[in-house]
Amino acid sequence: MAIYHPNEQPAPAYDSHTHLNDDQLYFDVPAYLGRAHEFQVLEMNVVGYDEVGNERALAIAHEYEGVHAILGFQPEDTPSMTAAAFDQLQEQVKDPVVVAVGETGLDYHWDTDRTIQEKAFRAQLRLAKDRDLPVVIHNREAFDDVYRILKEEQIEKAVIHSFSGTPAQAKAFADLGYYLSFSGVVTFKKAEEVRAAAKVLPLDRILVETDAPYLAPKPNRGKTNEPGWTKFVLDDLAQTLGMSRDELAAQTVQNAHRIFLNHDQN
Repeated sequence: MAIYHPNEQPAPAYDSHTHLNDDQLYFDVPAYLGRAHEFQVLEMNVVGYDEVGNERALAIAHEYEGVHAILGFQPEDTPSMTAAAFDQLQEQVKDPVVVAVGETGLDYHWDTDRTIQEKAFRAQLRLAKDRDLPVVIHNREAFDDVYRILKEEQIEKAVIHSFSGTPAQAKAFADLGYYLSFSGVVTFKKAEEVRAAAKVLPLDRILVETDAPYLAPKPNRGKTNEPGWTKFVLDDLAQTLGMSRDELAAQTVQNAHRIFLNHDQN
């Protein structure tokens, strides 16, 4: 694995999905951002998951340069997406710091009512289309239904967050024109299938993320994750793809700018 030190100034990186709004990180945001900047993780998306998470994501994005907000209700929190909460979300996503709707999707690992999940998922997909925003997808043990609903709703701009599926599933999403984001999971010893999935993708559809404070990559697996550890995801994924860390960092920043900031659309 490539090793570098902060003073060597590696190419800037973009953590496409982090939760600085989570209780584990929210009360020390400046410290986590400072450490991220030491490793040239200069941009990131703070992703909402419920009403409190959305409000915090907005506040952080307004306060810190290079931080963008993504707002939505994750599957296990969809019971809290009341009509009033959804009305509020519709207003919040008009804020210029918001770059996507999410994370939203389906999660069949938990016991959350699947009918409620699907209703909330479709509502958020339609909101994203109405606002011409990409949508960030949470997919856990629900590939067939997620894929079907995305096609039924005719979603053109989507990111599959923390992709952990098969090469065939990766190709299916890529064939719809979607981006796939790789988290610390790609560094895990037993994640051969995830690494194989990354290899079948066009480079212009790959993103990296931490999903902090969750899914800490090697060599920090089991610890509280943070945006600066995008470094380790890049190191391992670059090795898997036969690229330098800086080449992959530059590519994933360009990809993130294209999908989230509407840059370089050609």
